[in-house]
Amino acid sequence: MKYKIVIAGIVMASLFTSCQEFSDDYLDAPAKSTIEEKELFSNVGLAQGAVDGIKVAFAETNSYRGRFLPFYGLNTDVEWYNSSQTVSEASNLCTYDAKPENTQMNTTNNAWAMMYLGIERANICIRGLRTYGDPKPGNEIGYLLGEALTLRAVYYADLVKAWGDVPARFEPVNSETLYLPKSSRDVIYKQILADLKEASALVPWPNESASTKSTERVNKAFVKGLRARLALAASGYQQYPDAIRRSNDPQLSVPLMYKLALDECRSVIESGQAHLESSFESFWKKYNQEVLTAGGESLWEIPFGEGRGRMLYTFAVKHTTEDQYHSNGANRGGTAGPLPFVFYDYDQADTRRDVTCVPYKYGTAVNNVAKQELGAINTWYFGKYRYEWMTRFVTSDNDDGVNKIYMRYAEVLLMAAEAANEIEGPGAAAPYLKEIRKRAFKAEDHAVKVEAYVNALTSKQAMFNAIVEENKFEFTGEMERKQALIRWNLLKVKLDQAKQKMFDLQDRTGDYATVPVNLYYKYKTDNETLIIYGLNKGETTNPGSDYTLYVDSKGANAWDVLADTKINSLYKLGVDPDNRQFWPIWKVFIDGSNRKLVNDYGYSN
Repeated sequence: MKYKIVIAGIVMASLFTSCQEFSDDYLDAPAKSTIEEKELFSNVGLAQGAVDGIKVAFAETNSYRGRFLPFYGLNTDVEWYNSSQTVSEASNLCTYDAKPENTQMNTTNNAWAMMYLGIERANICIRGLRTYGDPKPGNEIGYLLGEALTLRAVYYADLVKAWGDVPARFEPVNSETLYLPKSSRDVIYKQILADLKEASALVPWPNESASTKSTERVNKAFVKGLRARLALAASGYQQYPDAIRRSNDPQLSVPLMYKLALDECRSVIESGQAHLESSFESFWKKYNQEVLTAGGESLWEIPFGEGRGRMLYTFAVKHTTEDQYHSNGANRGGTAGPLPFVFYDYDQADTRRDVTCVPYKYGTAVNNVAKQELGAINTWYFGKYRYEWMTRFVTSDNDDGVNKIYMRYAEVLLMAAEAANEIEGPGAAAPYLKEIRKRAFKAEDHAVKVEAYVNALTSKQAMFNAIVEENKFEFTGEMERKQALIRWNLLKVKLDQAKQKMFDLQDRTGDYATVPVNLYYKYKTDNETLIIYGLNKGETTNPGSDYTLYVDSKGANAWDVLADTKINSLYKLGVDPDNRQFWPIWKVFIDGSNRKLVNDYGYSN
């Protein structure tokens, strides 16, 4: 019976490459497979195994694990691929210059195929559970149906986010549907919004059942939060083949979708079944420690086995060699990081700053012990991901196994603020924004940084602008910013602002006039941890003889190098990011589509 599920997945993964070896007799599903499907989906244990199989596609070699998560979502106005200035197939994916032949992506086992593999498995499970399982709220088969519907929505949400219009498959493949053209993303959005509504009635709140005790299993808070995110995306600006615009479908209008998003967010907030961690740093420490208890800030995570995920391998503070914190190989982490000015845009009292933006890496280990070393102002690292915060020692050469947080409660609060501001005005949005900022600042700063700051946002535009900024301070390094900028119609606007900020930082003008050009450092008594003077604006005096001036190997200032070529690599010169909001469909899938698939947006086929 498991064999049948695997074969169905293979069919789906091969849809756009070759179907010669699959007969119509197989695709038309003989009676024997129907009997096996009945046995499978009427048994809770077997059915759970089948639904768990939907998740396998996340971790396949060139799926989310090694291709989608490492590249989608860079480059924005807050984060970039740290080698953007070096032209390569990898950097092209981030600098809005991907081609259909991109060698990182143009393979039959890539993210596009794996997403459809997950969708096909979900389609089989959904059909089987509906037909043979008697799914209802409160029973385990009902939960499994809700989970399958939600996982399918996740795959479709990411397909639409990365490629725009894509084929819509909501039934298992057969000989009539082996090749399909692209569908309007509006059709897909409407279907998955409906699916998530159904799922929210079937899936319990966190910790209300054995199935919802872990952040690796979906729960009602996540389903509702995801439905809110998709409602905002569906009604937002995005590149269609004819223009950048909002959807013309009246069912996806701003009034309807923002009301839906606000209702779902308020439902989660008022339930009390999710909450912010007490401090920003403690949340990210628990993440790296792989605390999976549901009911807190993490609403759902893409689950990776210990030897399968690459979140730290890709995004952690860089470790030059294996050392006291891991044996995951040399040069792990550091492929992406915050833009150089982001650290200086934070309020100095904002506790999120030093967690998010890290100016050092771990150098070459001596006797297997490495210490922190300063880098360059043009290469920062994401401090949310740290081998040094793990409690498990990673030994795999290629993976670290740390999950991807797909949604956390902070996003629910900011979506509630945005939707409330749009529908009811800034006064209704204020409590949600205040909750985010209360966690970001110490109690003694709340009167000014929270109450006075938010209370001064008396117009809808001022509140919206503040929400856009808060999104930046909260989510830098989580690669959620790109879709938000697109739906706000701010992608190129903010990218151009980011370039100008980098030029201002380079020249120490404007908002960056008081950023020091010299850094001084010393080590704590552990001879590993840096104490740095000169990071904060205005720290320009010599801190004393116990500090060392940071210089490069040639004795030159090492903290004042931000070249034009690096700045301009945020997106490729001559390219308009607004005309490259999506990746092209890769050539291997175009060629194998029986002429059903084409690229839009000026991409060649």
